Amino acid sequence: RSRGLGDVYKRQLITSATNAHIKNIISLKEKSKVRKSTGLFTVEGIKMFLEVPRDELKEIYVSESFEKENKDSLKGYSYNIVSDNIFKKISDTVTPQGVLAIVKQKKYTVEDIIEKRNKNGSCIVVLDRLQDPGNLGTIVRTGEGAGISGIIMSSDCADIYNPKVIRSTMGSIFRVPFAISHNLPEDIDKLKQRGITTYAAHLKGDLYHNGVFNRDVALLIGNEARGLSQEVSQKAERLIKIPMEGKVESLNAAIATAILMYEAKAVRDKIQ
Repeated sequence: RSRGLGDVYKRQLITSATNAHIKNIISLKEKSKVRKSTGLFTVEGIKMFLEVPRDELKEIYVSESFEKENKDSLKGYSYNIVSDNIFKKISDTVTPQGVLAIVKQKKYTVEDIIEKRNKNGSCIVVLDRLQDPGNLGTIVRTGEGAGISGIIMSSDCADIYNPKVIRSTMGSIFRVPFAISHNLPEDIDKLKQRGITTYAAHLKGDLYHNGVFNRDVALLIGNEARGLSQEVSQKAERLIKIPMEGKVESLNAAIATAILMYEAKAVRDKIQ
C-alpha cells in the first residue's frame, strides 16, 4: 500500500531501479501526461527542495552521500534513502545534488490571476504557444523579480512542470501564480473587460518608448519562431516592438519579455 512522506524507507535503502517508487519518479520526470494525471511533479537540488512549501511536499528522496553530509538540512523531514548509483537514474542533472522531492501541483484560474492584481497597478504576462522550457522558466523567475501579478499561458505552451522549467525558475514557481488557458482569445477579452490594457510584442508593432505603458497591463508574448497567432495578436489593443540596432530582427522570447516586464514595472513605480 502507498504511504506518505517516506515512512516506507526511512530506515531502509532503495538499491533497485525496479523499485515502484523509483519507477514512479522516472515517469513523473519524463512524462507530461503522468504529471497531469497525478497532479504531481518533481524538484531537485537543495535550494529548490528548501523552497517547497511544507504543505505541498508529498515525498522526499535523498542519496546516501547527501544524507551523511546534510543531516541538519533534513531535520524535521521524513525521507527515503536511495543508493548513490540509483539516485543518478532518477536525477535530471549530470551532477546530482542528492535530494529530490515529489510535490503537489498548484491550481490557479484566470480569474485568480486577475484578482491578484495590486491596487497600485499590475502586469500580467500572457504566453501564446511558447515552447522552450528554459524560456518559460526564465520568464517565471524574471517575472517574480519584476513584480508581475501572474502568467496566463495557452494550453499548447511547454509544460510548466517539466523538470527543465522547474529548474530554470530557481524557486519562483512556488510564488508566481500561473493559469492554463483553454481559450486564450476569450481570456484576453476578460482582461480587457477588467480595464487591463493588452500590449502584444509584434514585429509590426510601434517602437515602444518610456511611458508607453499604463498602470494595468497585459503583455502578449508569442512562440519563439512564429510569434503570436493572428487570432491572439488581433485581440491586442496595441502592437509594440523593442528597438533594434544592427541586423538583429528580434530577441530571445525570455529576454524580450524581461525588458517589457521591467518597463511596465518602471511605469508602476513612477505612479506610486
